[in-house]
Amino acid sequence: MALIALLTDFGTCDEYVGVMKGVIAGIDPGIRVVDICHHIEPQNIVHGAFILQAAVPYFPEGTIFVAVVDPGVGGRRRILAADCDGRRFVVPDNGLIEGALNKPLDADVVSVENRRNFLTPVSRTFHGRDIFAPVAARLAAGLPLAELGPPVDSAELVTGIMPRYRFSGRDGIEGVVIAADRFGNLMTNIDERAIERLCNGAAGRQVNVVLADTDIGAIVDSYDQAAQNAPLAIIGSRGLLEIAVNCGNARQMLQVGKNRRVRVQLL
Repeated sequence: MALIALLTDFGTCDEYVGVMKGVIAGIDPGIRVVDICHHIEPQNIVHGAFILQAAVPYFPEGTIFVAVVDPGVGGRRRILAADCDGRRFVVPDNGLIEGALNKPLDADVVSVENRRNFLTPVSRTFHGRDIFAPVAARLAAGLPLAELGPPVDSAELVTGIMPRYRFSGRDGIEGVVIAADRFGNLMTNIDERAIERLCNGAAGRQVNVVLADTDIGAIVDSYDQAAQNAPLAIIGSRGLLEIAVNCGNARQMLQVGKNRRVRVQLL
């Protein structure tokens, strides 16, 4: 059975997500639709790319991902359809797919231009309904990627939106907060492998985490290793460094949002 996974910044207070599902069902009622997330921060492409990257590995081959965080809707930005490792994507060409594709990039990509696959008329503001949903449904029904439009060189895709950590000398890593989840946990762009690399050959030295001007301390193995309502650093389920508060909300307590600096340093 075909599977379409949806990710948008549409929220669930309006009809937008339900209408996209209705369009898909109208083309093929046998298609299964799964919601990844519809509460991406409005117009926040980095947040959408971050969540899409975290979700993709847990879906089976053959899944079609429809990701619509599209502040350029109706403008000159392209709409892409891509096939990578047996999974397909329908996304705006704005960097949203950057984290989800393999590096080095190995994907077949086309520009979605064949209007026979769109609803008519196409609105100026709701391409999720008029283009993304019907295109995904037709892919799920067996339409070849090549019939959507001309090929695109993957090297020409919009990239570079995802912030990258960097090593600062031999004793530190500098990164940023990318997003906060429902619990107020602050997600960073520093992954566990980078921390392991930092610690390689540094036996006996302690790892310490600093968020903006707040000393968080060592990285713990579980939330309850910190006192209740105390901040902590932990490697979360995405394999990334997170700043949390045991039984509390780090975003509220620490008054820190996205793009704030995070430093991991050896003492």
